[in-house]
Amino acid sequence: MTPPDENPMTGTTTTVSTLLEARGVSWSVRGRPIITDLSLAPAPGTMVGVLGPNGSGKSTLLRVMTGLQRPDTGRVLLDGTDIRRMSRRRFSRRVALVEQEVSTDQNPTVRDVIELGRIPHRAAWSGPRPGDDEAVARAATTTSLTDRLDQRYGTLSGGERQRVQIARALAQEPEVLVLDEPTNHLDIRHQLDLLALVRGTGATVIAALHDLNLAAAYCDHLLVLTDGRAVTSGPPSEVISEEMIRSVYGVGARVCHDEGGVHVRYLAG
Repeated sequence: MTPPDENPMTGTTTTVSTLLEARGVSWSVRGRPIITDLSLAPAPGTMVGVLGPNGSGKSTLLRVMTGLQRPDTGRVLLDGTDIRRMSRRRFSRRVALVEQEVSTDQNPTVRDVIELGRIPHRAAWSGPRPGDDEAVARAATTTSLTDRLDQRYGTLSGGERQRVQIARALAQEPEVLVLDEPTNHLDIRHQLDLLALVRGTGATVIAALHDLNLAAAYCDHLLVLTDGRAVTSGPPSEVISEEMIRSVYGVGARVCHDEGGVHVRYLAG
């Protein structure tokens, strides 16, 4: 899915480099395959949606791609280098992960949580660096949390906590944002705001999503999984079809294409 790029000055065609890439990764638990032979290579600056029903392997793929789980077979590369050869600090300066549920038995403030995003940019055992406060302030402003910085994280709603975790990831100043169900706990308005926000960061975004209409509206490319295997991939207009929805999700739907994009209407019964 890395598209060719034509140089307008020379007319030559080159391949755009890929930042984070999975090549044929598989992972299993006690011999039971969870994901099998999955590959994903987002073009820089694009947003990729990973779709599929519960248990299809979406979260596992994201955890493998961010180094939290080591694949049994296959490789994950960052700029062509196997991430197993990188330190966690070096990797985290460029790739940020936001998982579905983040809990703590501490009682941090919102500022404390966002500041965690600056840790990869500090030397071991060192304190804050010049620029850390500015990065935290930018992340809080972008996520509309400036007035919540001194509030305790534990007092926030689920949707507010999700925004804080997005802010923590943005404070990392990553080139790649990996989001596991980022719209969980959010109402419709905040779902739209959040996806527009991450699209506007300029980072490459890989997001596991449930809502097909949101995926069609915000993603450049989709990968659909079922039982840990890839079913189909490509632009939303090609991937989202009545046949795919029926075979993967087991429900009937009408899929419409117009000047606004792709729209899914589910059928009752």
